[in-house]
Amino acid sequence: MLIRACTFTRLCPNCSGEFSSIEAVVLHLNSQSTCWPHEAHPQHSPVPPGLRGSHPSTSDTTGHFHPRSGYVFGLGKNLFDRLQEDQYNYRREVNTYYPFHDEGEWELARFLVENLNQTQIDKFLKLKWFNTCPKPSFTSKDQLLDWMDALPCFAEWKVSNLEFTGYKTIRPIQLIWRDALEVVKQLFSDPVFANHITFQPHIANVRNQCEYGDYMSADLAWKIQDCLPLGAMQVPIILGSDKTPVTRTTGGLEMHPIFITIGNLDSEVRSKATLRAWRCIAYMPIAKFCVHPDYQTILQARLWHKCVDLVCANLKLAAKRGCFMPDPSRFIRYVFTPLVAHVCDLPEASMIAAISKTTDVWDLDKFQKAAKAVNLSGVHMPYWHDWIYACPSVFLAGEILHTCLKFFADHPLNWTKEVVGKPELDARFIAQHKRVGMRHFTKGITHVNQMTGREHRDIQCTIVASIAGAAPPRFIRALRALIEFIYLAQNPVHSADTLMSMAQALSDFHAFKDAIIEAQARRGKKGSKEDFFIPKLELLQSFRGTVERLGTLMQFTADMTEHLFVRTNWRANDFVEQSVQILNWQESIELFNLYALLHSRGASLVNVISTEDEAVTTINPALSWISRILPDETHSVHGPRPVCNHFLKGILSGDALTAFHLTLTPDFKSLSPTDIHSVYSLIDFDHALSQFIRCFSFSTGEHTRWDYRYGHFSAVVQAYPPGESFPLGNCDNVLVNITGDNGQITTHVAQVRLIFQPNLPHASNLVLPSYLSCPLLYIQYYHFVASPNDRPELAMWTVERSYVEDQHGKHRCGGVVPLTSVTHAVELIPEYGEKIDEKISLAICLESYDRFFLNNFADKESYHTLSTEFA
Repeated sequence: MLIRACTFTRLCPNCSGEFSSIEAVVLHLNSQSTCWPHEAHPQHSPVPPGLRGSHPSTSDTTGHFHPRSGYVFGLGKNLFDRLQEDQYNYRREVNTYYPFHDEGEWELARFLVENLNQTQIDKFLKLKWFNTCPKPSFTSKDQLLDWMDALPCFAEWKVSNLEFTGYKTIRPIQLIWRDALEVVKQLFSDPVFANHITFQPHIANVRNQCEYGDYMSADLAWKIQDCLPLGAMQVPIILGSDKTPVTRTTGGLEMHPIFITIGNLDSEVRSKATLRAWRCIAYMPIAKFCVHPDYQTILQARLWHKCVDLVCANLKLAAKRGCFMPDPSRFIRYVFTPLVAHVCDLPEASMIAAISKTTDVWDLDKFQKAAKAVNLSGVHMPYWHDWIYACPSVFLAGEILHTCLKFFADHPLNWTKEVVGKPELDARFIAQHKRVGMRHFTKGITHVNQMTGREHRDIQCTIVASIAGAAPPRFIRALRALIEFIYLAQNPVHSADTLMSMAQALSDFHAFKDAIIEAQARRGKKGSKEDFFIPKLELLQSFRGTVERLGTLMQFTADMTEHLFVRTNWRANDFVEQSVQILNWQESIELFNLYALLHSRGASLVNVISTEDEAVTTINPALSWISRILPDETHSVHGPRPVCNHFLKGILSGDALTAFHLTLTPDFKSLSPTDIHSVYSLIDFDHALSQFIRCFSFSTGEHTRWDYRYGHFSAVVQAYPPGESFPLGNCDNVLVNITGDNGQITTHVAQVRLIFQPNLPHASNLVLPSYLSCPLLYIQYYHFVASPNDRPELAMWTVERSYVEDQHGKHRCGGVVPLTSVTHAVELIPEYGEKIDEKISLAICLESYDRFFLNNFADKESYHTLSTEFA
């Protein structure tokens, strides 16, 4: 139950005047005698992801913000402004890169510190090469490191010695940490994120259905806001941790990191580990207590909670009382910091949620027995117990990596191995046609004991269609229902319809799970099992409620936090000193590098709100900012590689929903029709091209719409001729829209055999018609023979190759179409039957079968596209 928070803040952040309440501060700022002139008020704010997209005049998206949230209380200083408060700023007014001589020397120093250890730096600076070439200003590694220490640094790292009275440890307990509230202030005021931050809870309606995206569009954000003072706003806290050791060669010393981010940042930004949206706030010590092994776990859990409580103490105070923070555009906000999510795996979630109030908590023997009797771990003071609005049933949200993908690998995949048999299952995966960008399991999937989440995803993409014929239909239907649930759970945006589909998929699994028991596929150490007591399976029931409370689950996936972990080679004897120094350097170097770039070029330290489409998408906010104001300096920004907006420069389809890019250098610069017959084995190419020229009617139109909020999907389509590696060619399949003589458009599945463009001799005065001046495809058609309803266990379309008989004999039906008629790249899985032919390999798989399943699990785009009806 939410309780209205009290606030004790009565000072105006602009003029420091005292007022009786926050409401009085608001009246003061809105009065004619305000200390904050109207011309300084914000003119633009970033648009939340759920409300972005189509043009307002044609959009079917409507929404509104919480009326009492997100007020501005004056002007402050953002993160880069605070860099100018450094003690050496007067020197940097003359030389931006002080204490280094210039930008070149700074780049050298940065390279040395980031890539070499101290011994290697000394060796480098003593090279004879420096006897004849100019030396840098720093002459030793000690001087270099002293200069690095002089760089501006916020939220500095520190070390605290901890102890448990009455319990000794093998090593002293040392916590390396920094104040989580100061780190949050850094994130909230970082101008890099100015275009990717949301300040107010909002409701987004699409076609009269409420949509759930990031946290600020979910129910809990609105409910907490109702309890906050007038004008206040939330900075929702998201923690992340994983018990993965990050230190080695330290004589048995182990530490585990804990990370933090804020829910105001777009989930697209938070999901990229290299974008600095997540920050490490502590390295949690894993102490070895001198006690009986039965009590080791309970004491370690209590230590963990005590450490998090220390690190987050000021965050909890801010969640209760509020505090003022400047945002990336320098505007001061009145902020509260509720804990909304803690991303972790299931064992750690169990440790975090533990609580009990029975017996003496320090009588470990009695307390542990009492705790175990009610399924508790024995942690009596969890870190969240005094964090207002925090409840483990809410903030320990189910997440995709552990709850879905690892559940699939541990259970459904093992059931499939039992039913199909490992040799047959491997043979089907080995023989699959290899598509660019998709993992191909050249050695099968059953021999690998430990896989990554990415490999689990890749197996899910093809397993349903691959086992058709080798497993009972009801078993396949149960498996398909689980995979469908996992796909739906990964939606970036949810509505009432998608949540209902999730519930229906889970219901379908329970309706057909008896087939798993009948096949004796669920097995344990003592043989087959007849129950489904699987904790992760039970957690799936909570997904719908979690989405409604917190927003889409993809914003809390542990994929990203696991990528943040970096193992180090610090030595045990000076571990603490080295770690604190290196951690301070890492953040200082990254922050100073971007600041110096902006300051040295005279650019503003405020990232102006921009709503224009860019050639480089928002996957990297820093790169997006620099590309707008300093386009020649984009090479200075590190992080995810740029993702081009192909719709700005590509070949657009007629409806502007698909963009095409061809390889710069064709496989053959020039081929005659006769050459095409022999090289590509296309005996009816002449006839198909003449039919296209005779029947094609071409119309043009200007189209510019592109709604990027639904994501960017791209695929490479191969069309290689027969060769040594692929004796029958290596060609992918697509969906194409064909306009008939009656003007109606029908969708066909086809295999692309050739990509070409007609041309005329250089000396010719003729001009090609417009429909021959663009790239064309020679394709071979399939036709639909069964709908998803005909095979309910698969719920996939079935297609067969189309054949014609003419003067060339019986051959595949082909035709020529414009490149722009392609709408999607698709995957076809052969109908193998009960047992795959041993002669089949990936080189001839597609060419050896005539009947295929149109795989709607190939990727997210296919899943949402191929559920529609084909004309």
